[in-house]
Amino acid sequence: MRAVQLLGRGGYEQLSVSDSVPIPEPSVGEVLIRVGAAGVNNTDINTRVGWYSPDSGWSGDVPSYPRIQGADACGEIVSIGAGVGAQRVGERVIVEPVFRDADVPGAIARYFGSEVDGAFAEFTVVPSRHAHSVVSALTDIELASFPCSYSAAENMTHRAGVTATDRVLVTGASAGVGSAAVQLARRHGAHVVALASEDKREAIVALGADDVVGRDADIVDLFGEGSFDVVIDVVGGPGWPGLLRVLRPFGRYAAAGAIGGPVVALDLRVLYLKDLRLLGCTVLDDGVFAAVVAAIENDEIRPVVAATFPLEQIVAAQECFLAKQHVGKIVLNCR
Repeated sequence: MRAVQLLGRGGYEQLSVSDSVPIPEPSVGEVLIRVGAAGVNNTDINTRVGWYSPDSGWSGDVPSYPRIQGADACGEIVSIGAGVGAQRVGERVIVEPVFRDADVPGAIARYFGSEVDGAFAEFTVVPSRHAHSVVSALTDIELASFPCSYSAAENMTHRAGVTATDRVLVTGASAGVGSAAVQLARRHGAHVVALASEDKREAIVALGADDVVGRDADIVDLFGEGSFDVVIDVVGGPGWPGLLRVLRPFGRYAAAGAIGGPVVALDLRVLYLKDLRLLGCTVLDDGVFAAVVAAIENDEIRPVVAATFPLEQIVAAQECFLAKQHVGKIVLNCR
């Protein structure tokens, strides 16, 4: 099969496109998916360059190479392993990207495209329970824009307990997770303020934001202390202290990224005197991905695809992704 293999840590030279990668065989409880499309994510670049750690991936394990990356997948089940019902063959599915053993409480998660091979290929193997059937008129490319970003965003809104009475601030609102968070917070009925480049205002308002503020704005001066119930953050960086200052007492801060910088300054007095909750959100809570699938099938959220590239143009796709001039997702056509 045709696939993109990551050969090791480094630059684009570590991405190898091959037409001779063996098609994987589904083991017990697994399904083989013919991949239609795969989304590009920060984690692909972070793993390649060693951003998480010089010698580990998301889980802390030392990665093995070659590795097929890609955390987002939409496709069709074409074969099954033992223990999987034959009726699953032919199902159109999207893949829940965080794999956990259902029978082992507290089991360490494995990440699709990181600890196990992912979607940057014509075929991929995943546990059957993580291949979610989806009934939708959307294209494979549109559906592939959902799994990673929307599940991460829904996980944050779920853990932060976002409701219709909340005023929510979303950082990085033009990116995949941020644009998803705008839609999902709005779906929960919240008042949503988004931080993004001014030139992307119209697109983000169309997603449901009540207001869009320049990403470099001084949010404390603009909104005042204690003006938000929830902050959904994928940026971090030097402006991070202001995100806690604009939270009200008993406010909730949820993070699933740090594209602006992972090391921040925390004033513990702000944390404990305001009784804030800081929530790290990586492993998906039970039911989160199913909620995303339901929202897709009910047309309650919509895909935001900025650009599409063929699989073999992975480098061009990542260059486009890193330019950060887009709103939404960059998607690879794997057919």
